[in-house]
Amino acid sequence: MNRKKLFLIIERDSTHSVISKIYDYVMLLMILISIIPLAFSYQTSLMLWFDRISVSIFILDYIFRWCTADFRKPNKSRLMAFLTYPFTFIAIVDLLSILPSVGIFNKALKVLRVVRLLKLLRLFRFLRYSSRIETLLFVLKKERVVLLTVLGIAVFYIFATALIMFNVELNNQSVDGVVVFESFFDALYWATTTLTTVGYGDIYPVSNVGRIVSMISSLFGVAIIALPSGVITASYLDELKKGK
Repeated sequence: MNRKKLFLIIERDSTHSVISKIYDYVMLLMILISIIPLAFSYQTSLMLWFDRISVSIFILDYIFRWCTADFRKPNKSRLMAFLTYPFTFIAIVDLLSILPSVGIFNKALKVLRVVRLLKLLRLFRFLRYSSRIETLLFVLKKERVVLLTVLGIAVFYIFATALIMFNVELNNQSVDGVVVFESFFDALYWATTTLTTVGYGDIYPVSNVGRIVSMISSLFGVAIIALPSGVITASYLDELKKGK
């Protein structure tokens, strides 16, 4: 098999060949298998085999993509395509998802056990195999100005509401005699959970003025959170119609 045919298989060619689809399904299966051991606090021999098999497939996939990097970037020279591919985002994600399982990190150093979390980066490989996720990412990129504007409004509103609440409830105590907002960070935490309509109930205002501020904040929170949802939904449906 020449490199051109290999590239068409691993990159989901426009003809959607049977081999290309099989390759996609196999990679999705390997991703699911690779994260199964992370859901358990213990490791069995079967889980170790799951990890070894999936990592072996990931290594082959990484090599295949590196060997066909020049077809992915036809505007670059072959040498530059090969040299720059390892530094692309998806290549770095692939590599970091492989390293914890191939003994790159010294297991004797307990503090480095956290690198096992790098295996979770394998979940990002789903982005490569799902056209719906690709459409969603395109929508987010398309509407980034609106979404960033809404994010800016939300951050400003959280800060302003927290500042108001912190001063309104300054030194006020709950029924058990504990100061409600001991620091401004507590007020920020309260404002964030209120804006997102989560409201855990662990921190809450006790004065009437504070409760009024809380009600207003909740109403505005619903409106602010609804804005990006509406924008993303409308744009996503529009892209699906264009695709059809």
